[in-house]
Amino acid sequence: MMTIRKSEDRGKADHGWLKTFHTFSFGTYFDPKHTKFRSLRVLNEDWIKAGEGFKTHPHENMEIITYVIEGELEHKDGMGNGSIIRRGELQRMSAGTGLTHSEFNPASDEAHLLQIWIFPERIDLEPGYQQRDFSATRERDKLTLFASQCGKHDSLVIHQDAEIHGGLLDAGKELEYELALDRHAWIQVISGELIVNGEELSAGDGAAIEEEKRIIIAAASDSEFMLLDLA
Repeated sequence: MMTIRKSEDRGKADHGWLKTFHTFSFGTYFDPKHTKFRSLRVLNEDWIKAGEGFKTHPHENMEIITYVIEGELEHKDGMGNGSIIRRGELQRMSAGTGLTHSEFNPASDEAHLLQIWIFPERIDLEPGYQQRDFSATRERDKLTLFASQCGKHDSLVIHQDAEIHGGLLDAGKELEYELALDRHAWIQVISGELIVNGEELSAGDGAAIEEEKRIIIAAASDSEFMLLDLA
């Protein structure tokens, strides 16, 4: 069974410096039918203007993953970490017992990113931080494991029974993903057009997949997407 969340049906806001779309309820946007999917709590697509960003603010008890689609994002946090996240890189923060951080676009062009929040396996973990560049190891027409519970295949570690995969699929190409018993998947299209188990998805669309053994993903055009495998 697949339930599609169309791009235009997401929550949205335009703050001038920030344009954002919310797949699930977030901030002042609330939709009782879309509050989460399994352990996936937030999936926001953000565009941040040059020289703007999120001022220092707190988080706790959440696994926060940031993926930069285009541009750059400068990160600073209360643990002493400071870095620039660029295209092809992912950052994972375990907010745990609590941390503060800021995110700023230091470049002259707009930054485009995905922010993914996942409920942790338990509360009050020790806060932690990781950042990794996957651009050199990604292969087209294959999935790349970005994050997993045990950090296998040199992926980021998330404190939850979940995996985050990234896909770059050329037009006309197809791949298949086996979904284990009692597992669930979320697919988010970043760019291009996909046909997933016979259903058409465009940029910004998402799909919750349940009670399926196989996921067949075909590209109608050059596409980028994420696949989240969830308990």
